[in-house]
Amino acid sequence: MIRQNGHVWIHVVAMLCLCDWSASQLSYSISEEVNKGTVVGNIAKDLNINVQELETRDLRIVSSYSKKYFEVNLRTGNLFVNERIDREELCPYLVKCSIKIQATLNIPMNVHRIEVNVLDINDNSPSFIEQSHMLNISESLSVGERYLLPIAEDADTGINTVKSYKLSQNEYFSLDVQSGGEDGVSAELVLQKALDREKQPVITLILTAVDGGKPARSGSMHLTVNVIDVNDNTPTFSKSLYKVRVKENAIPGTVVVKLNATDLDESVNGKIMYSLIKRGTIDRSNIFDLNPETGEITVKGTLDYEETPAYEVRVQAMDQGHSPRSAQAKLIIEIIDVNDNAPEISVTSLMTPVKEDAELGTIVALVTVSDKDGGNNGVTHCKVVGSFPFKLQSNYRNDFSLVVDGPLDRENTPIYNVTITATDEGSPPLSSMKVVTVHVSDVNDNAPLFKEPVINVYLKENSPTGSVIYTITAFDSDLDTNAKLTYTLLESSQRNIPISSVVNINSETGDIVSLQSFNFEELKTFQFKVQATDSGVPPLSSNVTVNVFVLDENDNSPSILAPYSEHGSVNSESIPYSAEAGYFVAKIRAVDADSGYNALLSYHLSEPKGNNLFRIGTSTGEIRTKRRMSDNDLKSHPLVVLVSDNGEPSLSATVSIDVVVVESTADIQTPFRHVPIKEESFSDLNLYLLISIVSVSLIFLLSLITLIAVKCHRTDGTFSRYSAPMITTHPDGSWSYSKATQQYDVCFSSDTLKSDVVVFPAPFPPVDAELISINGGDTFTRTQTLPNKDKTLNWSGPTISF
Repeated sequence: MIRQNGHVWIHVVAMLCLCDWSASQLSYSISEEVNKGTVVGNIAKDLNINVQELETRDLRIVSSYSKKYFEVNLRTGNLFVNERIDREELCPYLVKCSIKIQATLNIPMNVHRIEVNVLDINDNSPSFIEQSHMLNISESLSVGERYLLPIAEDADTGINTVKSYKLSQNEYFSLDVQSGGEDGVSAELVLQKALDREKQPVITLILTAVDGGKPARSGSMHLTVNVIDVNDNTPTFSKSLYKVRVKENAIPGTVVVKLNATDLDESVNGKIMYSLIKRGTIDRSNIFDLNPETGEITVKGTLDYEETPAYEVRVQAMDQGHSPRSAQAKLIIEIIDVNDNAPEISVTSLMTPVKEDAELGTIVALVTVSDKDGGNNGVTHCKVVGSFPFKLQSNYRNDFSLVVDGPLDRENTPIYNVTITATDEGSPPLSSMKVVTVHVSDVNDNAPLFKEPVINVYLKENSPTGSVIYTITAFDSDLDTNAKLTYTLLESSQRNIPISSVVNINSETGDIVSLQSFNFEELKTFQFKVQATDSGVPPLSSNVTVNVFVLDENDNSPSILAPYSEHGSVNSESIPYSAEAGYFVAKIRAVDADSGYNALLSYHLSEPKGNNLFRIGTSTGEIRTKRRMSDNDLKSHPLVVLVSDNGEPSLSATVSIDVVVVESTADIQTPFRHVPIKEESFSDLNLYLLISIVSVSLIFLLSLITLIAVKCHRTDGTFSRYSAPMITTHPDGSWSYSKATQQYDVCFSSDTLKSDVVVFPAPFPPVDAELISINGGDTFTRTQTLPNKDKTLNWSGPTISF
């Protein structure tokens, strides 16, 4: 009894241990693809843990998966789905799929293993690897033959995987479905009825795989059965004996006869190949050629009636089936005797190449003509066919010389293929042809040519020394040495400066390199000539004129004119305390050595900032008061005038003026005052007008003379793309300045005549088109159109001063 009780305690302890282990590992089951939040089980209940302890003991779900599939609700203890679960993604190709996680508790530390079995649902249809499958079955196979078909795959497991196959309705095949246990279900195609290719050469079926899910899913594949023909027919010739005739002068490739055999089978079983049958030592394959596919027999060798008047040939037709079948026929070929020996032309000597300046009668080649026939069939006549600068000159009987009969020009025709024909007097006459190739050698008879007689080059000033400003290219129609060109500068001087000190040229490439940095203010344009010389004997050459136009860059800052000096010196002006608004204080004048936009100046007061007592004309440089003075104004006003040009980047100069306010006009030092323009006497105005009219007249006369000279220069053969400057006087007193595509229009009103006038420099690159106008009032407008921009600049002032 004690022993029995001992065994009982042992079982109890074992059960307790088992119970303890079960408490440490939980197992749940859930279907795949369930919604997020689906409850799997209650961990608190299954682990016998108070729900209130879950948060205090920090219950956590730990897993080694990349996704956190499950989470626990600490308030209820429910384990719920946190991520979408796809069994096929999680456990591909496995029958059993489970997710192993751990639940950890602190104080005290406990780890509980949880295994969640993922149950499969039927969410995948069976599918075949191939969308279509082809079977080739011979029509000679017996009923009962089997063909294993492709197996469908289903990502699901268990009952949800493939369970059966179905075959579309037909009269030739049935389907045998077999269960392979662990290997799944397979299907075999069984032949139920003998095939007949002539009745139905192609049979189309549909194979469907069905799984065991509820509802069931299926997938299908197209089966194409090609019925293969068997070789059960023998080729048949259309004739058992062929008789043909061919002339003995038939050239190789001449068709003698075309054999014709037929076979009722198809494909390779009906494809016939022809061949010549060799009889003993007699082999006709060197005389005749048989096309194995078309059955055409053509002449391959030379036929000669005197040697063999007739040929007997055996031919065979064989199909290409697995067990080939064949048939034979006989061919009799009779040779017809004709005048079968054509004249033969041979060139015994060829004197080439021939110089293109060869004289008439120069011998190029010796030609000999022969004919194996006799009598009239051996008498030949030879001539040159076509229009060539050559002719045949008879030497003795059938010997001829090919001589030059016209001028040769290698540049037009470097090679002549002279066709010579010889014809005998046979009936019918035979002829032969020979092509003699005559090469013409080059002589130096073409001088180099430039594309243009005058080349215009545009070069920015201050460009680095050694830069390539242009590349001269000439062409020579000759060859080799006669076409090898060298370039040289023809020495000339520009303003007593040798051109060789200004530019240099690479004799081989034609690159023109600058030897100095050019200054637009010193040199605006210069001209030189380049000579291209070939290497022939004697050498030939030609020249081209190069005009270089230096383009202005903004490299000069404005300069302040007297009586004021630039920044750093003391300049002072005095004005009375009683000065009205618009009172003239001073006028700043400046000049810029640049041209065009780069020389267009504007005036601004830069110091002191916030000054509201003085203003300056942007375009005139006149400093005037903006209002009457008050007691709060200072007695001394330091002004800084900034003069800026319109270049990119803009350059500027500054001048400082101290304006001192005095009590009365008597205290103003007049020797240093600039008298405003409005106070000039009438006699001074007349003097200025007279000087302006005389200057404009002189410029107009000079422009007219220059224009006439340019016209005459063009008549002499020298061309210049750019016209001379032109100044035009309008009836209203205005005048315009134009050069090439540039034009400057200046219009003066009655007030404007009292202002200073400065003419802008004209030489701009011809790519600019610009217009400058003064409309008589306080507006100065300058418009310039460039290839990539169109901008208009406006300055406000009484009238623009130059």
